[in-house]
Order: sequence, then C-alpha cells, then structure tokens
Amino acid sequence: MDVAYICEWDRRPRTSHCPSIPLVCAWSCRNLIAFTTDQRNEEEKDITNLIHILDTEHPWDVYSINSGHQEVITCLEWDQSGSRLLSADADGRIKCWGMTDHLANSWQNLVGSEVDGDPIVALSWLHNGVKLALHVEKSGVSSFGEKFSRVKFSPSLTLFGGKPMEGWIAVTVSGLVTVSLLKPNGQVLTATESLCRLRCRVALADIAFTGGGNIVVATCDGSSTSPVQFYKVCVSVVSEKCKIDTEILPSLFMRCTTDPARKDKFPAVTHLKFLARDMSEQVLLCASNQCSSIAECWSLRKEGLPLNNIFQQLSPAVSDKQPMILKWRILSATNELERVSAVALPKLPISLTNTDIKVASETKFYPGLGLALAFHDGNVQIVHRLSLQPMAVLYGSSLRPSEEPSLKRQRSPTPCIHFKALQMSWTSLALVGLDTQGKLSILRVSPSMGHSLDMSTSLRHLLFLLEYCMVTGYDWWDILLHVQPGMVHNLVEKLNEEYTRQNAALQQVLSTRILAMKASLCKLSQTTVTRVCDYHAKLFLISISCTLKSLLRPHVLNTPDKSPGDRLTEICNKFTDTDIDKVMINLKTEEFVLDMPTLQSLQQLIQWLGDFVLYLLVSLPNQGSSVRPGHSFLRDGASLGTLREMMVMIRIWGLLKPSCLPVYTATSDTQDSMSLLFRLLTRLWLCCPPHNQRLIT
Repeated sequence: MDVAYICEWDRRPRTSHCPSIPLVCAWSCRNLIAFTTDQRNEEEKDITNLIHILDTEHPWDVYSINSGHQEVITCLEWDQSGSRLLSADADGRIKCWGMTDHLANSWQNLVGSEVDGDPIVALSWLHNGVKLALHVEKSGVSSFGEKFSRVKFSPSLTLFGGKPMEGWIAVTVSGLVTVSLLKPNGQVLTATESLCRLRCRVALADIAFTGGGNIVVATCDGSSTSPVQFYKVCVSVVSEKCKIDTEILPSLFMRCTTDPARKDKFPAVTHLKFLARDMSEQVLLCASNQCSSIAECWSLRKEGLPLNNIFQQLSPAVSDKQPMILKWRILSATNELERVSAVALPKLPISLTNTDIKVASETKFYPGLGLALAFHDGNVQIVHRLSLQPMAVLYGSSLRPSEEPSLKRQRSPTPCIHFKALQMSWTSLALVGLDTQGKLSILRVSPSMGHSLDMSTSLRHLLFLLEYCMVTGYDWWDILLHVQPGMVHNLVEKLNEEYTRQNAALQQVLSTRILAMKASLCKLSQTTVTRVCDYHAKLFLISISCTLKSLLRPHVLNTPDKSPGDRLTEICNKFTDTDIDKVMINLKTEEFVLDMPTLQSLQQLIQWLGDFVLYLLVSLPNQGSSVRPGHSFLRDGASLGTLREMMVMIRIWGLLKPSCLPVYTATSDTQDSMSLLFRLLTRLWLCCPPHNQRLIT
C-alpha cells in the first residue's frame, strides 16, 4: 500500500485547520469522488456547505456544488449507476442530485424529501435486485457467466412486471425511518415510521438488504453498555401510498463490555457498519476511549433451540424437528488498537465460500477480503474482513513528509493529522481519505497486499478484475494504478483472448467496453501508445454508425424481417461490387428518407467519415509503418465493412440533399470522389477475408 497522489487545496487560517464538522465522502462506480467541506465568508459568520465532485483520473478538475443545505451534511450516497448522488444533512433534509446531459461537471437537484429538524445518521438507495458474485476459484475458466455469477436477490420494492422501484431510505437521530419512492412519472412518495414503539436516541446506524427484498437497520445510541439493535423494515405501496412495516430482530452486546477486565475501558461505540450493503448477516463494531479502540466482527446465524426433556416426553414429534432461532455470534476481535478515526469497507462482491477463500489465500488474491481502518496517529491498516488480522499497513509519516524542523514539530501541541473520512474503490484496489487539514489522498492497495508474486499471477489477478469491470460496466481507473508498462502488451492480448471466447451476443454487448479498456491500457506504455488513437477512432466510428443507422425507419410498419440497418449490413456484405451505385440499387431507398434539416445537421459527422476514409487510403503506401495512426484499420475487415456501409448510406442521402455530402478537393470537376473512394475502399476490404474480420487488436 502506497500513495498515488495527494490533492492540496488553498490553505485556511491555522485556527480552522481542524474543522469541527464531520467530513463525508463517497466513491462511485464511475470513479467519481464526492466529498463535503464548509466555506466561511470573510466575517466567519455565514457558512456554505459545499459538495465537491472529483474525477480520480483528473483530480485537478474539481466541480463544486452549493448544496443549499443549511446544516452540516452528514451523509453522501451514490446510486448503482454512479450518475445520481444523495446528500442528507443535520436538519433532516435529503436531496437527490443528477447529472445534466451526462456531464460530470454539471449537476442539478432533481427531487428531495425531509424529516424536519431530525438529523439523518444513515442513508442508502433501495436495492435494485442486481447482485454478482466473483468466484476466485473459477478465475481460470473461459465463461464470464461462471466467473461472475448472478446471485438470486430480490429488489426492495418492485413495480408492475417485476421492475425494481427506485428510492431511498434514511434513519434519523430520534429513531425514525423514512422512505422515499420515485415513481416513473416523477412523483415522490414518502413515508416515515418509528423503528420501534419505544423510541430512543440513535447515534450510529447502518442499512443493509436481504435476498428476500427486506431491509435491515442496525442502530446504537453510542454507549458500549447499550445493546446494538437490529430491525427488519418492509416497504410496500398500498393505495398509491408508501407503507413501512418494522420488526425487531435479535440484538447484541459488544464482547468487550461483557469482559469484567475491560468492561469500562471502551465506553463509546464509534463505528457501526455492515460488511456489505447486501450482506445483513455480518456487522463490524468499533468501541473506543480517548486513546485506543477495539474492533469486533459479528455474524447472524440460525441455531437450534434446545428443549427441556419434559417437552420432549410430552410430544415426541417436537424433538424430531428442533425449533431454530437467529442469534448473533462473534467471529473475531482485534487486540487493543490506536484510536480508530475512520473505516472503509470493500465493495467488491467476492464470493466467501470456503473454496473461494482458500483459492484466494493460495494465490494471494485479496481484493474484497480486506477492510481499511484509519487511526488518530495517521496510520492506515488493512485487516481481513472475517478474521480482522492485519494484511497491510501504511504509516502516516509516508503520507505527509515533514515541512517543518523536527524540534518544532515536537513542541507543537496540535493533534496528529489523520483521516476523518475513508472510502474504498469498487474493485478495492484504491483508497481515498480526507484528513483533518482537508487534503484528499489517493492510496494504492496492492491485489496481493505486498506479497511478492510472479508476473503471470499478477497478470491473472489484474485480468480477472478488468473482466469484472468489463461485465459490470464499472470504471477501471483504480486497476490501472497497478499496471506496469511491461504488463500492457500481455494484458491487452489476454483480454482480447478472453473476449473472443464469449458467445456472439455477449461480444456485441461488450464490444465498445473492451475497446475503451484497451485504449486506457495502451496509454501506459511507450511501445503501445501509438495504438490509442486507433482505439478511439474505432469507438467514434461505432458511435457514428449506431447513430446514423438508428435514424432509418422501415417503409412498412410492423415488418417481421430485419431492421433497415441490419439489411444495409447484409446487402453490403453480400454484394462485393466496387461500384457504389450497383450496391445501392439493392436497397430499399425509401427507408433512408429523412427530413432535410436532419440531414443537414449530420453534415459534420458525414464529413468526418469522408475524411477518415480518405486518410486511410492515403496511408496505404505506408502500411508497413506500425507507428502511423490508423495502421491497424488497414487490416480490420469489420471496420472497413462499416465504412463501406456508411459510404452507401451517405450516397443515398446525397441524392436527397447534395449539401450534406462530404466536401473533397478533386483534380477534375467531373470526378466522382465518392465513387472513387468507395472503389478503393472495397478493394482494400476484399483483401481482408471474412475469417479475419475482427476488432482491432
């Protein structure tokens, strides 16, 4: 574990270096980080609560939102797509932020809800029923479906037809649970209910989900002598109104409070977290005093309830079927630690079967198996999520190089700089921390936790995680932190091999993702950087092709045969004539009729296609030079075939509106540039046999 980079903002006056308000941060699956700060005016009277959004790949571009929250922001939560963000404050107000036009630097407040005057202590989006499991045991198999299996999991609430209903759930300090549901028409249904009849103060809370569609809420009043309470929450819609039903589940007391030797040593519970949002059976607790902490991991299990012999004699049938009860059992506990300041849990849904854990231990594959603890002395430690045994450590001295003489630092009475907020990336290969000076640090977390591995094993670990990001659509920037320049070529080749082993339908879905992934990998090595341009051009070509084909409409509605775009592909592959007009007459030209303004608006895209074809043909004499941009296109039959289709489509549109055609400078006024380019392009395409048609590799 080491430092990737540190972001330093404008320094504040020394009196406010340690902000009194809690810092909050959240890491999305798109590798966008949201975090909060407060901004005071010159008189130090008015405070503006800001939300900052930062792309980890471009940390110098920070977009700041004036949240409009009058009180301190207590919670931030990204949705599963990484395009919407929830913020909640100490006045009970919840706001839902959404991207404007899919731009990471443009956000607007979409909807919201409130529990007036009741601070929010826990917040979560409702579960959408999608859950994957990574099987380390099967990392060597070819099928993505076996490596990343779909786990049966019910959404928190469903619409007609089984579609998951969107919304969020929050827990307040006074013991209320509030649920807001987003209807398809934009209406928000909100309901509030007490977690139990006897309401009490809630200092800490967390939310998790069960496979049956229920919600589990854990609460604690902050005292280690009080029980940690658990509640089952069921959400439904009755007569167009949101309804909440709650049920008390078994509670637990921390083990450190039941030990006479340590009964009063750790008076406060400072952290309460479920180990995963879709795993309500395991919880992490941390109790602290002024100087130290202790962490405990608990698991909820079904156990048989022993019956007295009297009942067994009265009813022998009862003894055959022993009643089962739910009971919390401690899994592990740490020794006394430095005082914990922040906790980060893994988001990677690694399978926790005995076989998978054994294979992960043998191959030193640890992503998803460790959780991070930040301490008041500035250190950060990764511990195993089940045994709580140390796996890696990063000392605060390596995070913050000294800027002052050592003697001066020793006399300084100010507390040590430490992380107040900590979050893990979605592949568990990076950490983000916000310290007491407001600095943001990105830390690399090695997949092997520092164990030395041979090159093939390291490549297999990174390849496994890249495949996971390809299947889920998550951003893979945090994986690139661990890719060395010498690994790039082998990673790209192996990634392409695994991709080609999938079925045709899955390849079509993942075609653009693998291109984007290859482009980002090739940027990391000088020997492959020249291929980046080709990958981006391929992505742009696919985008233009999909856009133009989507504009085509069948002449007769409800036709059972192929769409116009599919027929265009079929005709262009079937007729290999070099004359563009002979290919065009085999198409139903009435399917290509568009409005004149629409055609004219496409002229710039059409011009790019024409220029790109011209560039490729000009590059033919230099095809032996692999460093020239566009070199790999000359051997890519699939891309050349797509360009032929676009040329035929443009030819038809040119008959409708000549001004939309690409502009060329010809040597003769009578020369048909489109026809000439199509003839040369077709001859080049025919040099690529169908069995060699593939994506750029």
